Amino acid sequence: MAKQFSEISDRQRTFIEGQQMFFVGTAARDGRVNVSPKGLDSLRVLSPTRVVWLNGTGSGNETAAHLLDVPRMTILFCSFVREPLILRLYGTARAIHPGDAEWVDLAALFPPLPGARNIFVLDVDLVQTSCGYGVPLYEYVDQRELMNSWATKKGEDGVREYQHEHNLLSIDGLPTGLPE
Repeated sequence: MAKQFSEISDRQRTFIEGQQMFFVGTAARDGRVNVSPKGLDSLRVLSPTRVVWLNGTGSGNETAAHLLDVPRMTILFCSFVREPLILRLYGTARAIHPGDAEWVDLAALFPPLPGARNIFVLDVDLVQTSCGYGVPLYEYVDQRELMNSWATKKGEDGVREYQHEHNLLSIDGLPTGLPE
C-alpha cells in the first residue's frame, strides 16, 4: 500500500497545494514529541526536494526548539475529500526568523501574516504515500481568522512581548532560537 519516492512529483505537488491543512511532527532527543496542525495559506513547494512553511505566533514554539536539537521533520497531508490519500514528507529542516538573511525573500512567498515568527525550510529526502482509507470525509468551510485578528490587535510590540514570554523556550525548557 505505501509507496516511497525520492522527491515530490508534479502530481504530488498538485495534491499538496490543494490541501487546506497539514500536520508537522518534530522531536528533540529528549522530551515530548510534537505534532501540530497548520492551516492558512502557509506552505510552498519550492522544488521537488524543498518546501517552506510560514509559522505564526502560537502558545508554544516546539518545532523551532526541536530543530535546534535534532533537525528532522515530517509533514503529513491527508485528503479529507474525494480520493483518499496520505502523503508524508520526511527530511531535514531549519528555522528562519525575522531578521535572518533569508527572511525577506522567503516571507515574500506568502500573504502577510501578522505575528509571523518562523519560516521553516524542509529539505525532503523521502516522500511516502499511503491509502488513507481510514481517514474520514470532511467538508472544508473556511480558514479561521482568529490568529490574524489576535496578532493585529496586539500589534508588533505586543506580539514581540508575547513571544518573549511564551515562545523563547519549549515546554521541555529547550531554547527555540527566537531572537531576544
